[in-house]
Amino acid sequence: MISAQTAFLIMIFLAVAGIAYAVMLVFAPRATKARLKQIAAKDGMLDGHRVDEEWKEAVIKLSQPLAKLALPDEDWEKSALRARFMHAGYRSSSAPTIYFAIKTLLALALPGIFLLYAGIGRLELSTNAAAMVLLVLAAIGYYLPNVFLARRVASRQLELFESFPDAIDLMTVCVEAGLGLDAALAKVGEEIQLSSKILAEEIYLVGLELRAGASREKALRNLALRTGVEEIEALVAMLVQADRFGTSTAASLRVYSDTLRTKRRLRAEEAAAKIALKLLFPLIFFIFPSLLVVLMGPAFINIYRILLPTFAGTAQ
Repeated sequence: MISAQTAFLIMIFLAVAGIAYAVMLVFAPRATKARLKQIAAKDGMLDGHRVDEEWKEAVIKLSQPLAKLALPDEDWEKSALRARFMHAGYRSSSAPTIYFAIKTLLALALPGIFLLYAGIGRLELSTNAAAMVLLVLAAIGYYLPNVFLARRVASRQLELFESFPDAIDLMTVCVEAGLGLDAALAKVGEEIQLSSKILAEEIYLVGLELRAGASREKALRNLALRTGVEEIEALVAMLVQADRFGTSTAASLRVYSDTLRTKRRLRAEEAAAKIALKLLFPLIFFIFPSLLVVLMGPAFINIYRILLPTFAGTAQ
């Protein structure tokens, strides 16, 4: 017969073994999947790339009929919307097709959902009111991708602006150490990747253009055109002028780096100064009413329980 101490030890063993097995079931599949992904990346990279390309082609084919309803036919290469796509980081030739397909789909889907809801819920609306609601929903669906694109451009440009002073400092150090401007750009692209992949990608594209045979001035101006950041445009103009007139690039970069850091600090101080105004409306509409209920609630309850019956008795 098993003693109580032996049974207790067996229970502890089974509990520990069960916990270990549960941990293995949770974490082992992740490690296995990660290892399989590494093996697939080494051996079957082409197959995975082919699957991704096939999926993208299928999405593009489905988007083309809808995109034709809104996609401009002429002067797309010179349009301002194409520049905004570059500023947002969408450089694929299929980006405008998918973008306009989403605009058309939302412009048709939102009114369709409203009509379906009105039919199921049996909403009683006049013809003018229903037409107005459908028109507003169609306009919202059509212009909603514009809002997303604008926010994407703003967030990307903000990241570029915040990371740019560090890149200029690295470039200044590299140029003062004796590297040429092209080699300094390549080195900065490697180092800045840890803090900003977007800026590293843009600098890498500049290096690719230089290797392809483009002039330095053209590659830098393309960088300013792709980013749309005012500070990068000013840097490109400064580097072009320094290269054209033979002035010291390192001294120009150092002066511009100080100016850019000052501008970034001033922008941060401006954002901090706006916090008080931005907190005013939440304080008025959300926090103050809650405080009023907490502080004045017991007093109002006592007034209701004591004073009101007293006044009622006095009046009688």
